[in-house]
Amino acid sequence: RRWLFHEYGFIGGSLRGLSSSSSQLVGVQCATFIPLMMKFAWDNYKQYALGKNELRPLTKNGHIGNMFGGLRGATVIDALDTLYIMELEEEFQEAKQWVEKSFDLNVNGEASLFEVNIRYIGGLLATYYLTGEEVFKSKALELGEKLLPAFNTPTGIPRGVINLGSGMSWSWGWASAGSSILAEFGTLHLEFLHLSELSGNPVFAEKVRNIRRVLSRVEKPQGLYPNFLSPVTGSWVQHHVSIGGLGDSFYEYLIKSWLMSDKKDSEAKKMYDDALEAIEKHLVKKSAGGLTYIAEWRGGILDHKMGHLACFSGGMIALGAQHSTGDRRQRHMELAAEITSTCHESYTRSGTCPAANGALPGGLWSSPLWIFASPHTAGVAEGSLSPQALEKYCRVEAGFSGIRDVYTTTPTHDNMQQSFFLAETLKYLYLLFCEDDVLSLEDWVFNTEAHPLPINHTDLRAAGQP
Repeated sequence: RRWLFHEYGFIGGSLRGLSSSSSQLVGVQCATFIPLMMKFAWDNYKQYALGKNELRPLTKNGHIGNMFGGLRGATVIDALDTLYIMELEEEFQEAKQWVEKSFDLNVNGEASLFEVNIRYIGGLLATYYLTGEEVFKSKALELGEKLLPAFNTPTGIPRGVINLGSGMSWSWGWASAGSSILAEFGTLHLEFLHLSELSGNPVFAEKVRNIRRVLSRVEKPQGLYPNFLSPVTGSWVQHHVSIGGLGDSFYEYLIKSWLMSDKKDSEAKKMYDDALEAIEKHLVKKSAGGLTYIAEWRGGILDHKMGHLACFSGGMIALGAQHSTGDRRQRHMELAAEITSTCHESYTRSGTCPAANGALPGGLWSSPLWIFASPHTAGVAEGSLSPQALEKYCRVEAGFSGIRDVYTTTPTHDNMQQSFFLAETLKYLYLLFCEDDVLSLEDWVFNTEAHPLPINHTDLRAAGQP
């Protein structure tokens, strides 16, 4: 088996250090355990919350929320490709039927541009490419059109919130001085290029390429990218830099844009390399106990903490390192291993199901798992392979629930089965434990919600065919 696995995608590498019991576990988990977890999560959502955005498993009802501007069925769209990949055919057909008959895009409400893009558009695009079913393509393109007015700003940097009915957009009330968020406007590139590819309309690609132009012009303090940018002036609003929340997936999409272009998007690769060099120089630190972490930066002053969401960076750095050579490759692999070990340590100090802000983990197991490829850290990763921990601590009578405090031996559940639990956590665990040919890693890149999109050397018209 050749998996180097992390929260935001896959790279090839030799799986070493597995014990015989772990090797046996791989086939069993793939064939039975993880698909049964997915079926359990889906069946309860279907019974108690079909058409709502998420299931509340303790009270056995649905949750709509206010992130998606009146759109419904976030769990359906997020689950589609996972159901298909796991060959849960009956459940996939149930989800497809809901999309065909009940997925209404004529809504009027305040939507997060970022969330609608990564969950709905990402999920629809991936399912179209996997199946070739036109309904998913047409829904993705129609929804993509509804997002375009968010880019109607003096700079073309989109605002974070859009009314899908009126097209009016604005910035988040909590965002400093009406700014747009780096991780939000920087996490559109993969999906929007595919929207242009499928529609023949260059406008989607032009919108995200303009974001690149604005970022290339603006001065980067110490080579770093702050998290808040004014969509009016194109200038940074404040110099707060974080590789975790507010910044994270911007960096991920740089390296993945390069990979998705079949390594032709040299601008994305250079932006990624330069950003990582600045991060190494200014933000990477080591604690008194010897744990490597990536600090935050506030106007030149370091804030010595690493947010939970920054844990994806171990996998991202490893992904980039696989395409480097010599000293840079070795240095980045070691840095990736150290960061991942730090995050793993934070998980293992709680004896329960890792959670962030009470949420079911999207990729919390997957972030450390790529380090199987490193002989001296394989044991750390092996200890992380615990879908059973989800069963033990997060499974309740009617689904899976996040827990509020991972440091208690009797956790309190938060009554929410997040849609990304079906999109990310279960898909990544399944792919980790399965044979390598489930999806060719030469042909697919995963968006930040774990929806696979084809690399452009693939014939896009045939990419979804078996």
